[in-house]
Amino acid sequence: MAFMSFLGRLLFVSVFVLSAYQEFNEFGVDGGPASRLLKPKFNLFVKHVTTQTGIQVPHVEMKHLILGAIIMKGLGSLLFVFGSSFGALILLLHQAISAPILYDFYNYDADKKEFAQLFVNFTQSLALLGALLFFIGMKNSMPRRSSKKKAVKAKTN
Repeated sequence: MAFMSFLGRLLFVSVFVLSAYQEFNEFGVDGGPASRLLKPKFNLFVKHVTTQTGIQVPHVEMKHLILGAIIMKGLGSLLFVFGSSFGALILLLHQAISAPILYDFYNYDADKKEFAQLFVNFTQSLALLGALLFFIGMKNSMPRRSSKKKAVKAKTN
């Protein structure tokens, strides 16, 4: 049963590992194509945050954001494969931050082709987020084994 659990976690994190590997290979000096794709979406997200909350988001280099995403995916995946809740939290944080920025379906009309594609990707991202929440919940609901042996009571006559 432990092997099946390990295999399931390994298959689950393959989504994160493969995307991190692709981003790492294309990173280059400026952050690669991911940086060029993310820049307009991130700027629009910053504009929404600033207008809705009034909080000014500090300037961030795109290559640093991409590098942070690669590190979060890699470290979180490695820890998650070995059953760590902390790895699941890292992946959960990555999904919660990146999904609304990358899959900004809310900026398109419902009858456009881009809306449907982005909405499908967003819902897939929500499914990954739900699976991570389920793992954390199951991990925290199982009782921990105690290594203490119960004290043997002396028999009374």
